[in-house]
Amino acid sequence: MKGITRTLALMATVTLLLVAAPNLYAQMRSGSGGQRGSQGTGQGNGQQGQMGGQQGGMGGQQGQMGGQQGGMGGQQGGMGSRGQMGDGMGSMETPMDRANRMRSENAECANRELNDHPQMATRLNTSADELRAGYQAALAGNPSLKFGQYVAATRLATHLGATNPNITRNAILAGLADGKSIGQTLQSLGFTKHDAQDAKKRAEREIKEARRTSR
Repeated sequence: MKGITRTLALMATVTLLLVAAPNLYAQMRSGSGGQRGSQGTGQGNGQQGQMGGQQGGMGGQQGQMGGQQGGMGGQQGGMGSRGQMGDGMGSMETPMDRANRMRSENAECANRELNDHPQMATRLNTSADELRAGYQAALAGNPSLKFGQYVAATRLATHLGATNPNITRNAILAGLADGKSIGQTLQSLGFTKHDAQDAKKRAEREIKEARRTSR
């Protein structure tokens, strides 16, 4: 009886093992898959972390480069500001500098006028050298005097001086230097407004005609 009992117990144990074996095998595979999944996920996360770190490092380098470029731009801007300040200081013109500049510009305009109309001086009963020299002398006292004003004063003195001794070229130039017009200057020298306008228009016509016919 004891032998039969042991045999039955052994058979029952084997049967249980056979029934439980598939379940154990499935659990073992599931555990292995979980471990591999965990390892794969961990590796993936680690690689992504490394890539993120590299990208972050590149972003940091770009940020540094941007900062350097910004610094260079700031330095250039500062240099530009200093240049503007220098230009501003250079453009500060003293009254004497302005007078010299106006004197030089007006003298150059007179030379062009005489060169463009070489016969004008002769038609006005004078010479180009006399007009040029007299105008340059007048510019010394009045740098803003125009060449046309000087020629007009010369013609008026020629026409009016014989009957009006106080009408001279220097007297007319002095009135212009005081800020008066030619008409106002003639009135201050004794002419009526109408006579002053007539004399002024006559001189302007003569100058215009001399300029036109001397081309």
